[in-house]
Amino acid sequence: MDVIARIKDQLENNNVVLYMKGTPDFPQCGFSAQTVQALNACYAKYKHVNIFEDMELREALKSYSNWPTYPQLYIAGELVGGCDIVMGLYNQGELAKMLAAADAVG
Repeated sequence: MDVIARIKDQLENNNVVLYMKGTPDFPQCGFSAQTVQALNACYAKYKHVNIFEDMELREALKSYSNWPTYPQLYIAGELVGGCDIVMGLYNQGELAKMLAAADAVG
């Protein structure tokens, strides 16, 4: 399976996907850590992908999403954005609504 097919498969088979630096238990950048904190505060059920473990995916995702930085949060297959957007949505109470609409709260 090529890298674009893998990305599409991840997005089609998971309601919420966070492409991040590190893991939720050990984020390797502050922006990834903040995004994880916001998702956890909303009791989100999500798949994480550590971009450091797959350099091919790391580079391909930038083109696929047309978003140059990480983390990248997808809900229901759609790019929400990076940390600044996620935090803004969280602070406005919109992130929890988006997660609930995607049946991604546990």
